[in-house]
Amino acid sequence: MDRVDWRSWGSWRRLTRRLRRSWRSSLQFRTVAITVVASGAAIGLVGVYMSVSVGNDLFQSRLTQVLVDSNRATAAAQGILDSSDAADRVQVQTLLESARTSISAASSSRLVAVFRVPGQESSTVAPQDSSTFGTNTAVISSDLRKTVQDDADGQFWQSVTLASDDGSSIPGIVVGSQITVPVAGKYELYIGYSLADAESTLLFVQRTLGGAGLALIVLIGAVTWIVVRFVVSPIQVAAETSQKLASGDLGVRIPEKGEDVIATLARSFNGMADSLQSQIKELADLSEVQQRFVSDVSHELRTPLTTIRLAGDLLYDQRATFPPATERTAELLHTQVERFELLLADLLEISRYDAGSVQLESEPTNLVHLAEDVIDGMRSLGDSKGSDLRLVAPGGHLAAEMDPRRVRRIVNNLIGNAIEHGEGKPVVVSVDSNESAVALSVRDYGMGMTQAEISHVFDRFWRADPSRKRTIGGTGLGLAISLEDAAAHHGWLQVWSSPGAGSCFRLTLPRTIGATLTVSPNPLPPADAESAGFVSQHAEPRRDHHA
Repeated sequence: MDRVDWRSWGSWRRLTRRLRRSWRSSLQFRTVAITVVASGAAIGLVGVYMSVSVGNDLFQSRLTQVLVDSNRATAAAQGILDSSDAADRVQVQTLLESARTSISAASSSRLVAVFRVPGQESSTVAPQDSSTFGTNTAVISSDLRKTVQDDADGQFWQSVTLASDDGSSIPGIVVGSQITVPVAGKYELYIGYSLADAESTLLFVQRTLGGAGLALIVLIGAVTWIVVRFVVSPIQVAAETSQKLASGDLGVRIPEKGEDVIATLARSFNGMADSLQSQIKELADLSEVQQRFVSDVSHELRTPLTTIRLAGDLLYDQRATFPPATERTAELLHTQVERFELLLADLLEISRYDAGSVQLESEPTNLVHLAEDVIDGMRSLGDSKGSDLRLVAPGGHLAAEMDPRRVRRIVNNLIGNAIEHGEGKPVVVSVDSNESAVALSVRDYGMGMTQAEISHVFDRFWRADPSRKRTIGGTGLGLAISLEDAAAHHGWLQVWSSPGAGSCFRLTLPRTIGATLTVSPNPLPPADAESAGFVSQHAEPRRDHHA
């Protein structure tokens, strides 16, 4: 039994959840439900009012008829009693039985009770009380009897509940008055009338009203559903079309039919979509031209840059033979040509990402070993800045699918920035992994960044402090390219920073390229962070990447 109850409860809960979901998501369901409920309430109120009115009319009509029949039957019985010359008990009893028979015939009721009015002198000829109510004489209340006893000329009634032949209860009316029996004195006369016919009529009316009301509610619901469907369907089409348009399908349009408001909406929407498609196409063409220009310029600059580089290297190698001013000029030329080469390489890489032509060359790679190689390569730079490079790798770092060249570039960029902004303090590189991802965090304890600076840290050519002198020749594109590299792996590149507390960049990559990340093995903010300032910059995969 308990199991059945629990199952029923679960079914009700599921049904309730579905109804709530339909109420929130479906305008058509909500409109039909409100209309049906409101119409049902109105029809119910009207039905109750009509039922009460019909019941009152039936009762009043039956009461008037009962009072007339009772008065006629009482008058006929009194006429029989008045015309008799009975003198002994037997004659009086026979006379009273004859009068009661006349009452039953005149009133069409078999429920007749006759009681001698108390308080009269006892008489030997007075007949005994009689009743055809059977054991149901209790329906004649003491209040009704008292009222009849006090008024000999009045006619009084009371609503009662009578017992039918099958034992069920039916409504009825008892009418009381007084009659005078010759020699015997005054008697109370009560006639009972059944209202079963009126009740049957009322039940029939109620059933008719209920069936008609239910049918009307269903009809209203169906009509509302049809009408709302005609209105909501175009809105649903517009919603679906706008979703497709927002997802990039610029050629989708709403069908235009008729000359009504919906057709006007469709024409306006289609005009907006045409204008939007035209503007997006112009922007796309402009972006393509810009990308092609950057790519072409970068390629075209390589030939003269190579010549300049050869000449600059020649001058740089012979700088010791030059005067001091010329020697300094040769050194500056060498440095800036190297930076120019880096800038061209970064611009070419950015143009590949913008054009969507990047392809990963993935292979199983141990991130710990890769980080060790990068740290070894940058240790001399860290020593020159006074920053101690440390690697923390708790263990469990198996090989993961990645493009080692691009990941090495990310790690090299993060460690270089940490040394640049670490104020000569230690730089900690943490590597950890779980069953689905590997992560590398680079933590420095330098100046840190504000929330406004964090929001721009991955922007192209942005610098937190433009007046700060660069020591490693950055181009301003390193973090932007790192974000694209992480996105190409379907990974995350996130940053935490707080002024005076340093910064922490976290790279999280799936073990298999293309897998979905849910959690990173490394914490962010880092465990030793005192500030809660944290901006999550997820590197979302670009649609045009081909991994």
